[in-house]
Amino acid sequence: MILVQEIKKRVDELYPYLVEVRRHLHQYPELSFQEFKTSEFIQLQLIKHQITFKSQIAGTGILATILGKNPNSKCILVRGDMDALPIIETNNIDYKSKNEGVMHACGHDAHTTCALGAAIILNEFKEHFNGTIKIMFQPGEEVLPGGAKLMIEGGVLENPKVDKAIALHVFPNLEAGNVGFKSGMYMASTDELYLTINGKGGHAAMPSEYINPLLIASEILLSIQTEFMVKPITDIPTVIAFGKISGEGATNVIPNSVKLEGTFRTMDEIWRKKVHERLEEIVKSISDKYNATSDLKIVHGYPYLINNESLTEKCKQVAVSLLGQSNVVELPLRMTAEDFSFISQAVPSCFFRLGTGNKQNNITAGVHTSNFNIDETALKVGVELFCHLAIST
Repeated sequence: MILVQEIKKRVDELYPYLVEVRRHLHQYPELSFQEFKTSEFIQLQLIKHQITFKSQIAGTGILATILGKNPNSKCILVRGDMDALPIIETNNIDYKSKNEGVMHACGHDAHTTCALGAAIILNEFKEHFNGTIKIMFQPGEEVLPGGAKLMIEGGVLENPKVDKAIALHVFPNLEAGNVGFKSGMYMASTDELYLTINGKGGHAAMPSEYINPLLIASEILLSIQTEFMVKPITDIPTVIAFGKISGEGATNVIPNSVKLEGTFRTMDEIWRKKVHERLEEIVKSISDKYNATSDLKIVHGYPYLINNESLTEKCKQVAVSLLGQSNVVELPLRMTAEDFSFISQAVPSCFFRLGTGNKQNNITAGVHTSNFNIDETALKVGVELFCHLAIST
């Protein structure tokens, strides 16, 4: 109880610094795998607070290490991601992005701040807990192949071997002061689909002389929609959607080819592989039917994210003890994706949501929008919870 009180007191004392850090990061956002200034800034903060770290992991990534008592007894990883999005910010705030066309519209500035705040406090209290805590500042969460994957390849889960991992994500749908958890399958795998259909172009008035790739594309889309979305053959959550189609024809010109781009998301790796095979079959069958050729390129993205049930339940109970039962909610399954999934597939993990909304102050915009912002009091909740989850799980 004394440690709980001391950590809370330290979080409150550190709060003005946390706001300053978050606003600095927000003003100077950097795109995925280009987080050079961000990484330099974090390293300077770690040096200032005498926290041991390694840098240049997967380019701009950083791994801070805090040794508690009996450092070999266990090892917990805390993740904070650093990259921003190619969005022009429209917020009218003093700390608006100064990097034109780049914005922290997904809250990674808050994630990084929470991870840094936790690192500072945990380092100050390292004589009061057992084990080793690794704080991971990760590049490139927003784009493939995913900075988490590259940092795993860079050895962040080894030496010492990580036993459990924890991460958070801002959640504007939840009021600041609240957090959310979901045990088991939580977020979907994500693959990118790139389909080219090659027919035969010609004058639209002479259908006997062309093979219309637009019609073939339409039939393929309807077939996929019917099989996987309208009359699904499985209860495994699945989404296949195409958001872009390009055919450079005209009112009376049939193009030679059509290009489509889409996404495939699901919650099961065996099913994921089967769908890949089935998509190839559908595309080939319909293309052959019209004497056309096609090329389907499937770019493998992140796996599905799974929250270890026992760890997540324990994290949830820690949150209840700190915030109260009414401030800890159960989350629904999501078909969005997150590269922390690579870590969740490797070690028992808990990925939770940090409430950052404030309806009274009109802080309600969703992530990936030009007017996204957070209620900064959520930083205190994120740092405090990170500290206690790292110590007690």
